Amino acid sequence: MSLPKIHVFSQSNSIMNQYLFELRDFEIQKDSMRFRKNLERMASLMAYEISKTLAYQSQIAETLLGEAEVKVLEFQPVLATILRAGLPMHQGMLHIFDKAENAFLSAYRRHHKDGSFEISLDYISCPSLEGKTLIICDPMLATGASMEIALAELLKHGQPSKIHLVVAIAAQDGVDHILRMFPQLELWVAAIDEELTAKSYIVPGLGDAGDLSYGSKMQY
Repeated sequence: MSLPKIHVFSQSNSIMNQYLFELRDFEIQKDSMRFRKNLERMASLMAYEISKTLAYQSQIAETLLGEAEVKVLEFQPVLATILRAGLPMHQGMLHIFDKAENAFLSAYRRHHKDGSFEISLDYISCPSLEGKTLIICDPMLATGASMEIALAELLKHGQPSKIHLVVAIAAQDGVDHILRMFPQLELWVAAIDEELTAKSYIVPGLGDAGDLSYGSKMQY
């Protein structure tokens, strides 16, 4: 079995680091529209990098003056995300893969009075994944529990030929867990942080990506 592939964008200099800084900065992230836009732009850059790994075929384009041979995608990927926090990144992916099929899941933490929580999944909409390339995005990968449940549910719709996971910020524990559960997965992440709090929040992280994108919510 081949070793899992992990691409960490913060390890090299690129405009991705500017987006990452603005996502983390407490003052800048108060602008929810800019926060969403930075997630969107980050995902578009990652989608472009993923596009280099996909299969292409030749196609002839007819111009006014003749013909040109162009390499185009052989098959479109399926883009998936977890509502609601993943929507800005999903939109960024759609800017690049504008003909892709799409899948959506609703997974969230159901909190208990003792401070513990469980992951609940209420909704899924998904095309057949059999033999296709699946690209799933979510801003945060903390423990990896939500992503594990989401991927397990998606795989009920067929076995993809390849799975790409796109994340803004991950905890090392979450990375280790998700790659242990899905060793065939290829991970694309802006930064990996070492620490998780007792409540499973990433440190330094950036906060709650869903709340920062769309406003606070009631806990239940």
